[in-house]
Amino acid sequence: MNRVVHPIEQESFRRLRSRLDTSHLPPLTRAVVERVIHSAADLEYATDLVTDEADLAKAHAALHAGAPVVVDVEMVAAGITRRKTVCRLKDAESGPGLTRSAHAIRLAYEQVGPGALWVIGCAPTALEELLTLDAAPALVIGLPVGFVGAAESKAALRASGLPAVSNVSEKGGSAVAAAALNALLYQPTSEETL
Repeated sequence: MNRVVHPIEQESFRRLRSRLDTSHLPPLTRAVVERVIHSAADLEYATDLVTDEADLAKAHAALHAGAPVVVDVEMVAAGITRRKTVCRLKDAESGPGLTRSAHAIRLAYEQVGPGALWVIGCAPTALEELLTLDAAPALVIGLPVGFVGAAESKAALRASGLPAVSNVSEKGGSAVAAAALNALLYQPTSEETL
């Protein structure tokens, strides 16, 4: 099913591309970078995001084949269109050495098992917890925001070798994390373009 793009969104992307040349980027990387920039109106993401086209291609295939999508908070879920997500934050509890967000990640992993796409846009502790699990993710979109632990958790994600989308700085958030996943959702599969 083709997505109908609203004229405001079309104009927004036209303006983005008039200010930033993304034509040299591989297709999925370009889609992610542009959609993240669009969601935040922040051109600095062009140099702050860290992606790998091969990882994105595998994640795109897994996503379109029906792999589960897990989010750390409902705000991320609200931004993801055209796809149901798993969020266990309402069921989670905090305890000694464990934040509620980290517990929610454990609960979600127990529910979905390996091979999911993980979209973390709020809590650095959720990303830190995911890195302790044997989740074998199709992709980790690790874009938590904050002055405490955000940049460090994203650096740990990159060091882990897991397939990932992250950024170097402290910025991030629910909107940009959802946008990164939406970029992959909106890209057609080869069957859809035939």
